[in-house]
Amino acid sequence: MERILTQETIKYLGKRVRVCGWINSVRSHGKIIFVDLRDKSGILQIVFTPEKETLYQIARKLKPEYVIGVIGTVEKRPEKMVNPKIKTGFVELYPLEIEVFSKAKQLPFPINTSGYEISEEKRLKYRYIDLRRERLRRNLEMRQKVIHFLREFLIKEGFLEIETPILTKSTPEGARDFLVPSRLYPGKFYALPQSPQQYKQLLQVAGIEKYFQIARCFRDEDPRADRQAEFTQLDIEVSFFEQEEILKLVERLILNLVKELFPQKRISQIPFPIISYQKALEKYKTEKPDLRKTPSDHDELAFCFVVDFPMFEWKEKENRWDAVHHPFTRPKTEAISEIKKNPGKILAWQYDIVLNGVEIGGGSLRTYKKEVLEAVFEVMGHKKEEIWEKFGHLLEAFEYGVPPHGGIALGLDRFLSILLNEPNIREVIAFPKTGDNRDLLMNSPAKVMPEQLKELHLKIVKEKKSKT
Repeated sequence: MERILTQETIKYLGKRVRVCGWINSVRSHGKIIFVDLRDKSGILQIVFTPEKETLYQIARKLKPEYVIGVIGTVEKRPEKMVNPKIKTGFVELYPLEIEVFSKAKQLPFPINTSGYEISEEKRLKYRYIDLRRERLRRNLEMRQKVIHFLREFLIKEGFLEIETPILTKSTPEGARDFLVPSRLYPGKFYALPQSPQQYKQLLQVAGIEKYFQIARCFRDEDPRADRQAEFTQLDIEVSFFEQEEILKLVERLILNLVKELFPQKRISQIPFPIISYQKALEKYKTEKPDLRKTPSDHDELAFCFVVDFPMFEWKEKENRWDAVHHPFTRPKTEAISEIKKNPGKILAWQYDIVLNGVEIGGGSLRTYKKEVLEAVFEVMGHKKEEIWEKFGHLLEAFEYGVPPHGGIALGLDRFLSILLNEPNIREVIAFPKTGDNRDLLMNSPAKVMPEQLKELHLKIVKEKKSKT
């Protein structure tokens, strides 16, 4: 018999059905045993009575989180037993057959609470159990709905979704790369992408014009509380758009998303305020201002765009200039001499989007003139030979006709955590890592077999302890 979900039983009054799931609870009232069966759709009450002796004896041994299948008849509950709080609250199942698929040990923690009271290390170690929690299941369902909405919206806007490579080339873009050794080319390495930055620019050279991707990104950063070594972003790149057009597109996307999926939320100001970087620092003492009228109100969403960032920042320890955003950002001047002589005074076509004091995305118009890009790299301390070695593929592509282009990326994990009133991004990711980049479920990072290292022509060098 085909299995149906517990929520569907309300359509089968008086009929025989088969349901499967986890035992949520077992209760004895006199001689009657009530078992609440849980599946992804909800809970259904199953009633075992002594009249069916074999089934009754099995029911006496059932425990929470056992996985079972039951064939039975759907009947109306007695009027006094109706539970209006759940969809199946006016029906119950009288079993005819039962199968215990698997038994379960006592869980390491309860799953009928919010889970905030349990240590994060324990929750992440047993994440497959933690995910049985209703709150987390709801978060994953909303994550899917948000991603589905983003896809539909952008496709209707004429965007093409394109997947870009995960194994790519290590280039200096800001954060550290995760490196992947090549077995076939000893001594050479791939890198996991910090973002699809160069590929999406190359897609503009290819004439795609409107690209997007739900992109996986990887950054080998030092431990930070609300960061992940791997994260997901909505990545957008367009040709022939000015800054204002990109900001309007993002604003329209967000307004429609909130209206459709989070109607209980109130956006404090439309259109979104546009604040210069300098004004934000002067007025709010931060480039990520929280513009909520009542910061304790979780249903208030205060968006703003911060624009006109400096193009370069001075790195004291390294004694050099670096790009504030990344080197592909277009400076607000294309005069090569000015870029080289006064890097500290140059502004950039860079913009961030901030929500309730949290940066949820950022982007820029891109440099599309080869000589300007070369000048930017020179200011950052790169020699011409090094520039061509690391970015020659992009510079060469620009010699074959490149449109003015720009883009933006929204951090979906951060955005979702705010929309869902969660304290951190780990609550909206199925299998997150700790703040110091450990996967407690898989116990990684982990050692590998010596044979694997040998295949990759790698050797682990232990640090020598300094003599005191």
